[in-house]
Amino acid sequence: QVQLLESGGGLVQAVGSLILSCAASGRTFSSYTMAWFRQAPGKEREFVAAISRSGGYTYYTSSVKGRFTISRDNAKNKVYMQMNSLKPEDTAVYYCAADYLGISGWPPRDNGMPYWGKGTLVTVSS
Repeated sequence: QVQLLESGGGLVQAVGSLILSCAASGRTFSSYTMAWFRQAPGKEREFVAAISRSGGYTYYTSSVKGRFTISRDNAKNKVYMQMNSLKPEDTAVYYCAADYLGISGWPPRDNGMPYWGKGTLVTVSS
């Protein structure tokens, strides 16, 4: 199993930037496909970005492509998401999720990710 803890959320003005971090417990972090999802107020949780176990492959939802960058440091058991050019519609609780060996498929699906953090709130003001 793996436990996940997100950090880095906060209040930022539109066109600003934030870096989210997700720290994972355990010794086999490199065996997990990692992903970020988000849930805006009154909306369903949606996929944002994913990164393969080695970090060699990434995938983004179209609305964040070119603005967000997912990365990972397997030596530190961490995954990151650099968020630039933030928009008010990016306001949401952002969740880190993990899938052992990428079993749920690629790109990861919300209902296929067995491990989740508690989330970190990102608020983008206009």
